[in-house]
Amino acid sequence: MVEEDISKLHIDKKSMAVRRGRKKRFFLLSIIIVLVIGGGVLYSKGLLTPAPTVQVAGLQSIYPSQTFTVLNASGYVVAQRKAAVASKITGRLISLFVEEGSRVKAGEVIARLENEDSLAALNRAQANVNLARSNLDQAKAELEDAQLNHHRNEQLVAKGFVAQSTVDASEARYKRAKATVAAQEAAIRASEAALEEAKVLVEYSNIRAPFDAVVLTKSADIGDIVTPLGAAANAKAAVVTIADMSSLQVEVDVSESNISQVRVGQPCEIRLDAFPDLRFKGAVHMIVPTADRTKASVLVKVAFKGLDPRFLPEMSAKVAFLSREMVPDEEKPLKAVPAAAVISRGGHSVVFLVDGERVVEKAIRTGKRMDTMVEILQGLEAGDKVVLNPGSNLKSGTRVKTPEK
Repeated sequence: MVEEDISKLHIDKKSMAVRRGRKKRFFLLSIIIVLVIGGGVLYSKGLLTPAPTVQVAGLQSIYPSQTFTVLNASGYVVAQRKAAVASKITGRLISLFVEEGSRVKAGEVIARLENEDSLAALNRAQANVNLARSNLDQAKAELEDAQLNHHRNEQLVAKGFVAQSTVDASEARYKRAKATVAAQEAAIRASEAALEEAKVLVEYSNIRAPFDAVVLTKSADIGDIVTPLGAAANAKAAVVTIADMSSLQVEVDVSESNISQVRVGQPCEIRLDAFPDLRFKGAVHMIVPTADRTKASVLVKVAFKGLDPRFLPEMSAKVAFLSREMVPDEEKPLKAVPAAAVISRGGHSVVFLVDGERVVEKAIRTGKRMDTMVEILQGLEAGDKVVLNPGSNLKSGTRVKTPEK
């Protein structure tokens, strides 16, 4: 009886298939709805459209003079008065009173060579002068005695007390005494000249500064042999090199094709590589009247309008030749962006600031326009990058791509 009941049981496979189909359709419909909603969100955020490539430029610090610069050239700071100070004689260096950076005055003793032999010659010359003066005094005394004796004999011969031969002898003695005095006076002059020569030789051992200057380099040390020609082994030709810091100028090479844009007295702006954030006023001092055929250039010397103790010879420099003089308010740097980045929307000047992969519309306050640049008074900070030539379709929040990405 139990077996009969079990045999009557069966599964309705058709009903189960219907229920499974309904669940499957519901699941697929849910997926489609999620995809449509997600796609709409992504589309609204611009994630499904390709990001346009834009050109960008950074906020720059520029000098107004850049807008009226006609020519740029590079060169070096050069002292126009410079000397390698050496000795006129050969000797061993026994004293050195300066080092690099020392300031010296014209005539100041920089160094001294051994001079014992010169001092000995000076002492000998002085002794010869003293001897010559003593001989002169003796000759003058002899002359005075011969003169008195001769006059006396002339008086006596007139009275017949002495013979004429005695007068002749006294006259000859008188003339010899005069000649002796003249010879001794000449000897004194010769000995005094020899004394001056000895003094000069002693002075040669003192090496002096020829003009007010600063010591740039030291080429010799105490114990070195210094010689004018430097031909001997291990000999030094110069002791120190000095430069007159008040004669510093910038020397630049200007191409022959551009030299017509340069004139004497033309205002310039000088920038030293050592101080990239500073600008110094200058003017063309000289256009050297010859060309360098190897470089097809002409040397131009630019003088500083105000010297600074920070200027040093051989510093690298860049010179901007200006079309006019700068006015006082053009001497300070300004923040600026290319004029192509600024547009007008709603009566305000705006730029599109690049923030990651998107752009943000930013209102700004502008100042003067300088050629292709516009001064930014407010709205941007250092390091900001803005879109160049933003189109009318560009909106805040739009995803963009920059060339470097």
